[in-house]
Amino acid sequence: MTNSLFNNAELPSFSTLEIADIEPAISQLIERNKAAIEALLAANDRYTADNLLKPIEELDDELSRVFSPVSHLNSVRNSDELREAYNACLPLLSAYGTWMGQHQALYQGYLQIAESEEFSDLEPGRQKAVENALRDFRLAGVALADEQKQRYGELKKRLSELGSKFGENVLDATNAWSKQVSEEQLAGLPESALASARQAAQQAGKEGYLITLEFPSYYPVLTYCDNAELREEVYLANSTRASEQGPHAGQWDNSAVMSEILDLRLELARLLGFTNYAELSLATKMAETPAQVLEFLEQLAARSYDQARKEWDALSTFARENYGVQELQAWDGPYYSEKLRQQRYQISQEDIRPYLPADRVLPGLFEVVNRLYGVNVEEVTDFDSYHRDVKLFNVLRDGAVIARFYLDLYARPKKQGGAWMDDCRVRRQRDDALQLPVAYLNCNFTPPVGDKPALLTHDELTTLFHEFGHGLHHMLTQQTVAAISGINGVAWDAVELPSQFLENWCWEPEALAFISGHYETGKPLPGEMLDNMLAARNFNSAMQMVRQLEFALFDFQLHLNWDGGDARDVQKILNEVREKVCVVPTPAYNRFQHGFSHIFAGGYAAGYYSYKWAEVLSADAYSRFEEEGIFNAETGADFQREVLAVGGAREAMEAFVAFRGREPDIAPLLRHSGIAA
Repeated sequence: MTNSLFNNAELPSFSTLEIADIEPAISQLIERNKAAIEALLAANDRYTADNLLKPIEELDDELSRVFSPVSHLNSVRNSDELREAYNACLPLLSAYGTWMGQHQALYQGYLQIAESEEFSDLEPGRQKAVENALRDFRLAGVALADEQKQRYGELKKRLSELGSKFGENVLDATNAWSKQVSEEQLAGLPESALASARQAAQQAGKEGYLITLEFPSYYPVLTYCDNAELREEVYLANSTRASEQGPHAGQWDNSAVMSEILDLRLELARLLGFTNYAELSLATKMAETPAQVLEFLEQLAARSYDQARKEWDALSTFARENYGVQELQAWDGPYYSEKLRQQRYQISQEDIRPYLPADRVLPGLFEVVNRLYGVNVEEVTDFDSYHRDVKLFNVLRDGAVIARFYLDLYARPKKQGGAWMDDCRVRRQRDDALQLPVAYLNCNFTPPVGDKPALLTHDELTTLFHEFGHGLHHMLTQQTVAAISGINGVAWDAVELPSQFLENWCWEPEALAFISGHYETGKPLPGEMLDNMLAARNFNSAMQMVRQLEFALFDFQLHLNWDGGDARDVQKILNEVREKVCVVPTPAYNRFQHGFSHIFAGGYAAGYYSYKWAEVLSADAYSRFEEEGIFNAETGADFQREVLAVGGAREAMEAFVAFRGREPDIAPLLRHSGIAA
């Protein structure tokens, strides 16, 4: 096959990728795969792992390796041409997935293997992959009548297109808004934020300072800017992105996209025999019933709400007594929270920033991982990149490379917001060699300004550790079957365990001693500053807890109770949730849901609760390190063996119990969050 995307290299060739080749390459591979699968089925009447499972894995892995750089570039270096090519591939890939999932002969082949006497002789990971595949065949509608199968395929195709459209609208709305301001208007902002705004203006060919809706730009305005009118303007622009409200009202409006997504998800669920989409979502998760999820979230809300209300009342009293603010608004919350934090603890994110230069933080992160898991990380300087900010690293054990990862840390135009990990290559045994895992790790931190290195806030530090935790789950797997390697096959509500777990070391003085170091002097965080930071760890933590519960309950109630409607019905469900758990007054124009990409353009539909679910797991898992030593090598080896290495080869609860010796307890999470038991 001659095409810029076809190569067997261990890493993508970004520089040779031709956008014109993308759709033909995907189309060609899909047709080749379908013909090859039909040939495999026709050539055998007694199916085995060798004559069916492994060849199909090879076919799908090549398709994944071809599409991976396309999908990644669409997220980190978006353009109209790339977007068009990417979107042209989505229905092709969706139709291929449906074709496989509903292929009766293929299903019978897997079933024959599962029911054979030789099945018990297969490695456990292969057995689990077959069991998962049989479940997924059923969830893909393999047992449906032909007319229903056709409708299933139409639904999956359209949902794929709508998810992409939702994300595009958010990205376009984010890129469309900016505001040119003077230094006087930005009074209160720390020098680091001013320098970034000045650099943004220069890069855009403008005078003065430029604010955008990229997180490192707008968040300092909400947190530090003395100008309440400007804070409100930025809050309005950010909270109305991709909606019928705000400065670009209706231009990239996700209202109709949301309601169509919800309608089609409900139809899909009912087609497969479920009452609602929440039930369908739980078919592949640890949680077993919607009632169990709601009970879990409502239990956390009951433990947190009163404390959150007291925190908001204390903040309101502080703003009134010290600044004469009679009624605290949503755009005031971060600003006066920072004032109160500094009064109580004499510490701010900006105070910490000089002690967290990226070129000190990264070696510190790698040292933590080395102490826990016995692996080393080395930078690769000669590789095919797609942007000057991107770095490539090898992960080594005993001198041998076992994995690689790309690191793309900084915010920029045309890059999707937030932070995420994605797989580039999955660990699997090929016919000729072991394919090593490769990860993409992406953040949106404030980039270096002038000749200074990038200086991270402590929040950004925890974000980096979080994403690297996902990366370790992908890279330290010991599985050789693609379907259960790394995060593949892991219950979605357990997939956040390794990421949230690694965040804990960002709060440990022993770790911060080598993670931190002043960018000019190299000195670690001063003792008093460290003490104040640790004391402030749980400042307004109950407010943060109920905010996440608001998102999780909204998502789950939306997919549990949706029975048709429009964007007004989405708003109604969100308002009902806010009445129960929200303590911060929300303006009527707020359209948070129109930018909630996690559930409308990502994989978290009826699954956002996973963050809190996995927080319980991670806090409890970390409590064993608290008991045995945070750098106890044996404890680290146990976590690596029982959780990271197993991937999706066994059920998430079994993996947790194997490490912790019992089922999870909610108490460590409440303790870590500073919420009274």
